[in-house]
Amino acid sequence: MASANIQAPNDQPEPADFKPRNNPAFILHGKLSTSFGELPVPSVGPDEVLVEVKKTGICGSDVHFYNTGKMGLVSCTGDMCLGHESSGYIAQLGSNLAAMARKADSEKGSAKGPAKQVLRVGDKVTLEPGVTCRMCPDCRGGRYQICEHMAFAAYPPFDGTLQRYYKLPADLVYPLPDSVDLVYGAMMEPLSVAVHGIANVGKLRTSENVLIFGAGPVGLLAMGVAKGLGAGRIIAVDINQERLKFAKTYAATDIYTPIKQNADESRPDYSLRAAKDLLSSLGVPVRGPGSIDLVMDATGAEVCIQMGINAVRPGGVCVQTGFGPPDITIPMFRLTTDEIQLKGCWRYGPGDYPLAIDLVARGLVDLKPLLTHEFKFEDALEAFEVTKAGKSADGKTVIKAVISGPE
Repeated sequence: MASANIQAPNDQPEPADFKPRNNPAFILHGKLSTSFGELPVPSVGPDEVLVEVKKTGICGSDVHFYNTGKMGLVSCTGDMCLGHESSGYIAQLGSNLAAMARKADSEKGSAKGPAKQVLRVGDKVTLEPGVTCRMCPDCRGGRYQICEHMAFAAYPPFDGTLQRYYKLPADLVYPLPDSVDLVYGAMMEPLSVAVHGIANVGKLRTSENVLIFGAGPVGLLAMGVAKGLGAGRIIAVDINQERLKFAKTYAATDIYTPIKQNADESRPDYSLRAAKDLLSSLGVPVRGPGSIDLVMDATGAEVCIQMGINAVRPGGVCVQTGFGPPDITIPMFRLTTDEIQLKGCWRYGPGDYPLAIDLVARGLVDLKPLLTHEFKFEDALEAFEVTKAGKSADGKTVIKAVISGPE
């Protein structure tokens, strides 16, 4: 339920009527240095909403920043509130949005037709935590995820969502169906990453065969999306046997553990040999019916990227989602001569969140098996340590950990 300061959905207040509580937050100061602090309650503009955050998942990028103070080429140089996989209730509407809601209510049942679907205070929503400029060629061309002016939650220098209140433009919050609990609403962000890679960038079509490297959260979600969209065969690759076993029970039709690299074998030679072994051991043809149409790498490991390019059919697609070394060697000759499409995949774009929500609401993607750990807000540090370790004290493997909002 929404907290006491959230009014009923049919009672639309003016922004001035909102009476916020304090705004506790979980703050990263640098490598392995955190504390609980308090941030100002954000002031919403006319077309913004203020969300009282109730659930926040821990992402791999959060763990990178916590563990090392940086991720890739980006460093955390000042205090930063962590978290960006979140859901909650709308606590306040901007003035334009409140006016729209009142107008929709006044027109309900009138000759003007049914009331419009508008946001209301108390709505259960999931958050798309990246605000773009909306005016650059990339935004206007429908690829806002690569906007150079992106202000993304918990990506330096911007604060994240592990606080009581977080504001966003109204079009970046999505109402959740009654059937989708808030804890799964917090998992729509990583699911949208998988949707973007499989459906948007990878353009998967029904009955196509998919090879996915990495059986962590994003890789598993990609398998779930591929299954939900009707993939013919889904092959999961990982070196962790426990993760592979779970992948087989979750969405993968086949699993593969890479063979060992010889002591005197170069990485490109090994990757080619391992790709051939994968195809032969699983009975996958090199080309034609039954071959690999789409590869998604969720590891960032050079050897996995090389294997994927060597395993995909001629003319196939390789989608790169995982982060790894900034510079790697790839089999360029095969990429060129077999016209393989190597595509970068960054976060999510237009339509990815709605598709993610729809897949879950229709039962085509099941998030429940992936939710392994839940923590109270005051136990946020323990949640990060457990996620970093990969297992909790009871030996249970972490797939997705979710932290509740402040009480």
